[in-house]
Formats: sequence, C-alpha cells, structure tokens
Amino acid sequence: MRNKIGIIFMMMGAVLVLAALSLFFWNVQEDKQAGAFAEELLTQVIEHIEISAADGAACPDPYDFVMPEAEIEGYACIGCLSIPAINLELPVLSEWNDDRLKIAPCRYSGSSRMNNLVIAAHNYANHFGHLSRLSPGDVVYFVDMDGLSFSYEVTVVEVLGPEEVKEMTDGTYDLTLFTCTYSGQNRVTVRCEWTEDK
Repeated sequence: MRNKIGIIFMMMGAVLVLAALSLFFWNVQEDKQAGAFAEELLTQVIEHIEISAADGAACPDPYDFVMPEAEIEGYACIGCLSIPAINLELPVLSEWNDDRLKIAPCRYSGSSRMNNLVIAAHNYANHFGHLSRLSPGDVVYFVDMDGLSFSYEVTVVEVLGPEEVKEMTDGTYDLTLFTCTYSGQNRVTVRCEWTEDK
C-alpha cells in the first residue's frame, strides 16, 4: 500500500514539474515575442516622431494637455520611453489592457503634459523586468508623438500591494512606472520627478 501511495506521489510530482517547466518555457517564448514586436513597433514610432519633427510638429503647444497619438500597426501609440540605466527603449501604447500589455508598455493613466503620467508593463525581461534595478538618480526619458521630450529622474523605488491602486496613481509624481513582481503578488513601482534635460 505504501509503495502505491509513493508511486502516486512521485507521478504527481513529475506532472507538477512538467507543468512548471511548460509554464516557464511558455513565459520565455511570450517574452521573446513581446520583445520582438515592441522593437519593430519602436522603430515605427521613432520614424513617426522624426517625420513629425521634420514637418514642424516638434514645436507643439506644450500647454495642450491632450497627449498626441498615432496609430501604428493598429495600435494607438503615445511615444517612446528610454531608460539608459537598464538599457531599455520601448514604445508606449495609449491605453492598457491585458492584450496590449503583451506587446508594449501602456499608459495606465495621466499625461506627460500634465506631469502625472503612469506607465504599466509586464515584467518580461524585454519590458519592465529589470525595473527593480533602478536607483534614485537614474534618468528616464519620454518622447511623445509630437516630438516633445521629457526628462525625469528616479526619486523612489518601492513595492506596492495589488490593492494600492490609489497610491499607484498618486498625482504627486511626474512619472510613475510599474510592473508586477515575479510572484505577481505586488507591484515594483518607480517614481520619477521631471528635470531639465540631462
């Protein structure tokens, strides 16, 4: 009887290990696909910004608080985000949902022109997976679709619980970036303040 129970537990353990490995490889594949698509989209977003600048749109009214959007590959994009400290440059989509988060970072709320932009992304290695490595003083750049450039400095890196939505969108920060921790139970949150161009 003990042998049968032991065999059952071993089989269950083997199934769980196989399931975990399958999930791991699925996540790795999803990460690679997201990184490749985001890279392709980024190229087109940068081209759009450069064309806008050449057409004179690079001098937009900075007091127009509506963020400009451009549809690229069927997605409304608001600009590109660059974080040199973790060698990251990505397009940013206008609105978030689960499907869009699998492609690129998304605006969660706010606007760069109102100094309350909140951007969310998956913790893929090719997206915000290394966000927790940032430190106060690191620089973050955002360029909108009109070519307006915004420079920020990281002031706080913190972990918030999933129920702390109000704290995530707290309007006292000019830019907030966040992603899930690897456990998915909390949110790595990076708070930034606007600075003069560095």
